[in-house]
Amino acid sequence: MKKPEIDHLLTRMLDSHQSVSDLNLTVGKPLQVETYGQLAPVDMNPPLESLTPFQTEVVALNLIGRDRRLTEALLREGSCDLSYTLPGKARFRVNVFSQSGNYSIVLRQLETKVPTVKEMGLPEIFYKIATERNGIVIFTGATGTGKTTSLAAILEEINRTKAVHIVTLEDPVEYTHTHKKGTFNQRELGKDFSTFATGLRAALRQAPKVILVGEMRDRETIEIGLSAAETGHLVLSTLHTVDAGQTINRILGMFSSEEENQIRIRLADTLRWVVCQRLLPKQGGGRVAAFEILGTSLRVKDSILHGESEGKTYYDMMEASRAFGWTTFDNFIVELFEKGLISEETAIGYASRRSIVGRGIDLIKSARGESTSGIEKLEIDGGYEKKITKF
Repeated sequence: MKKPEIDHLLTRMLDSHQSVSDLNLTVGKPLQVETYGQLAPVDMNPPLESLTPFQTEVVALNLIGRDRRLTEALLREGSCDLSYTLPGKARFRVNVFSQSGNYSIVLRQLETKVPTVKEMGLPEIFYKIATERNGIVIFTGATGTGKTTSLAAILEEINRTKAVHIVTLEDPVEYTHTHKKGTFNQRELGKDFSTFATGLRAALRQAPKVILVGEMRDRETIEIGLSAAETGHLVLSTLHTVDAGQTINRILGMFSSEEENQIRIRLADTLRWVVCQRLLPKQGGGRVAAFEILGTSLRVKDSILHGESEGKTYYDMMEASRAFGWTTFDNFIVELFEKGLISEETAIGYASRRSIVGRGIDLIKSARGESTSGIEKLEIDGGYEKKITKF
């Protein structure tokens, strides 16, 4: 199988369904695409009921090409990341990985146009995040929840409004930014630098005002990121955590107990925003983003320095600061339900604290005049006394 045949195969997969986000090639399954969060098979002529190990390996090797670094990474570590361009059609972020001695491939389709905060309908607080001059901004969430897209929208806002030098360290480069007011230098892991730590260390000598680090993967990267923030840079990055509180604890947990106090002080001084994302099934099809947003304040800094306590949790602080644009997942989910974007079942299923979301939904339904209980026709049993048998 040659490159033109691979390109034809990928094109057929892209065109097979609406809103295709991922292409999936797994041994023992047919060609599959992810559409609206669900995997769907791709009809081929002649039919292809299940992929063989040889077929997935041939596709993998064609995508990798003759890149020695990627081949060595696949053999040594069991997976490798790369980018692939389908001329005139699409760009992909590709992960090739080994499973049970066979190779599987997942291709994530990348948007060709850089999104904006307005086009994506992101919370207004994102404009404020883009005005930060220094410190660390961390976006968190599971893979595929849109962290990179949200960060691209913030970078686009900075690019539109500030004449600054922006350096990005990515694996791989997903959104290609054009020069506007800002000047972009986008570097790709493996091609332009060997590790995020070395790329970030080098970036400090490249006179940027804004640095994007694709992922804070280890303590060395976090330590250099803190140093960059302390020296006047704005550092944007991602972590795979589920909420704001866990994000802070995860960073602290990467360091030894002897270093903990010093790291707490540095993090309290440099942390500006933690934004967590989840994608929820939308009413009528598609998906909608839910956010948890934690900013910085004296109470937040005190909790980073001394730890959370009763009545002083990050959750409580986000609840109390809704007027400033902060929000918990639960409050945001209730708002999505109120707008009719998600169902009650989805709201409860994705809640962090189901009791809080449940109460919020009951208040909304009560205001609409809808029933908030499944129990109907309650009445007093007037004949209860008569049924008592006296001895």
